[in-house]
Amino acid sequence: MPEPAPILLFCYNRPEHLRQTVASLRQNPLAAQSRLYVFSDGPKNGKAAVLVAEVRAFLPTIEGFAEVILDESSENRGLAASVIRGVTQVLQKHGKAIVLEDDLEVARDYLDFMNAALDTYAPRSDVFSVGGYLPPIAIPADYPDEVVLLPRASSWGWGTWLDRWQRADWRMDYYDELVQNPEARRQFTRGGDDLWPMLQKQRRGLISSWAVRWSFAHTQHHAYCLHPIRAKVRSTGADGSGTHVRNTRRYDVELYEKPIHLNPDVQPDARLERKLRAYFSLSFYRKIVNFFKFTLPERLGNRPPDRLSP
Repeated sequence: MPEPAPILLFCYNRPEHLRQTVASLRQNPLAAQSRLYVFSDGPKNGKAAVLVAEVRAFLPTIEGFAEVILDESSENRGLAASVIRGVTQVLQKHGKAIVLEDDLEVARDYLDFMNAALDTYAPRSDVFSVGGYLPPIAIPADYPDEVVLLPRASSWGWGTWLDRWQRADWRMDYYDELVQNPEARRQFTRGGDDLWPMLQKQRRGLISSWAVRWSFAHTQHHAYCLHPIRAKVRSTGADGSGTHVRNTRRYDVELYEKPIHLNPDVQPDARLERKLRAYFSLSFYRKIVNFFKFTLPERLGNRPPDRLSP
């Protein structure tokens, strides 16, 4: 059996969420054979410093893994820069990795599923990543598989390989061409109408998202993220405590605690792509706002500023 993929865990200022995530990971039998890399971001301000200190007091107590490697930043890098740096660093050493943030709960066989998926789909160049989460979309009764390929990367409990990760363009050098290419934008938004305005905001520096750029890397290389049709991951952070997700039950799922059959030859299903796009659809009002705020100025030649750093 191949060595289990290392686990990367990114945390900031939510000690209770972090404890829950670590506890759920430790329930996985493969945890004891897995290296755990923990990346702790530095505080933005004095208020955050108190919680970051509590997080860092907890980190040395983590046990139940083959090895625990701590990376504690003295500065606040932000999630995007932290993820890009940390994932790159670990992939260069190990070639594959499983990535989580501090507000996730995983099934007891999550690591079994992720490691089996990373090994099974490594030969397929059209699979750029593997995710443990699937949004609550209805799976057709006649869908034949227990995994699905979707054209949108997952940021909740996912994994990838070095050769795929290296093909992502974090500088977004493709952006000007994408503005002028409606067909390329249409392909990108197969994963959801919200992706293009998110990329526009990223280009203008209004958000700092590694995930939307990683999703575009999937589109750019005609690739997919593989998900189980029943979730192995759920979020505990959609409670208003985080920076990026508001208080909502929109993403709620039940954890599936039974094995998932991996079909090495699974193919995309247009019905599920349509369901995914509908799930992430924007209201007509939001589309109009985005058009006048971002798209129209770009078409008139108001080029957004360069984003040269993660």
